[in-house]
Amino acid sequence: MEETDYNLPEKNDLYEHHSFVVDKGQQPLRIDKYLMNFIENATRSKIQAAAKDGNIRVNGTAVKSNYKVRPLDDIRVLFEHPPYENLLVPEDIPIDIVYEDDEVLVVNKPAGMVVHPGHGNYSGTLINALTFHFDNLPNNSSERPGLVHRIDKDTSGLLVVAKTENAMTHLSNQFAEKTSEREYIALVWGNIEDDEGTIEGNIGRHPKNRLQNTVFLDEEAYKGKPAVTHFKVLERLGYVTLLSCKLETGRTHQIRVHMKHIGHTLFNDERYGGEKILKGTTFTKYKQFVENCFKVLPRQALHAKTLGFEHPTTGEWMSFTSETPEDIVQCIEKWRNYSKHAE
Repeated sequence: MEETDYNLPEKNDLYEHHSFVVDKGQQPLRIDKYLMNFIENATRSKIQAAAKDGNIRVNGTAVKSNYKVRPLDDIRVLFEHPPYENLLVPEDIPIDIVYEDDEVLVVNKPAGMVVHPGHGNYSGTLINALTFHFDNLPNNSSERPGLVHRIDKDTSGLLVVAKTENAMTHLSNQFAEKTSEREYIALVWGNIEDDEGTIEGNIGRHPKNRLQNTVFLDEEAYKGKPAVTHFKVLERLGYVTLLSCKLETGRTHQIRVHMKHIGHTLFNDERYGGEKILKGTTFTKYKQFVENCFKVLPRQALHAKTLGFEHPTTGEWMSFTSETPEDIVQCIEKWRNYSKHAE
């Protein structure tokens, strides 16, 4: 980074770790409080220490922790060491490869594996594994080797990885232009009355919970990015419903946020409140049954089942389907039996 970029006083080699542009509608708020909402795993004391060291810049100038942020402020957080997620260490982790040729790789990611390094997850990720098994993967716009799209840590299923610059460009365009195909299966709380439907609502970071995203509508829509999810009921199982969800857009936590928005949070989605009993009876036996389901499926009930795209060089349409993982299968089976006996 050039020293002149931020008018740095005699401090060489500062690395940018975070950058934010404050929303137009932001009310005045101390910058230490503001940053706590946007930096995962950050404590107020760490943020205040960074400000004291002159490492928090607003519009190019170092500020103290009591600085009040204003709409459209350009905030940068800088440190003397590079971001840990930039220090990619190849790791010999097995990858479940569904398909491979010279241009692309389709992998089946297990639940629990993070796709790329980030705060709190600097090793054991899919990218650590990819860089061990494959040389010279092209970087995407965020400097992440091979990644065209991603799925959440506790979501299982299919991902396409680009092995060449041509493939990266071609596949990224398909995702941007919504010509790729992604279908997920999801188990959600409650009985969805409509057999199928479409959820539309801009998705952005939750203003009060920095780990969640939320839907912004009407005059607040500018706070999020457009998101469209199509769903179809596969099976009604009493207090839960099994769905097929097709993504038109690919926002962070999209299905999880959209389902919560319509009152049908994903089953056992801890981040969005689905690990509580949201539907059903007050009987102790029912409570024990649901807790047993949570033990069988200790994560959100979401699996990226189908992936389709046009091959970057041949132009051929390629489609892949992965089997539903055993933990989701067992959980569905439990609900199937329960709903039969509850009739």
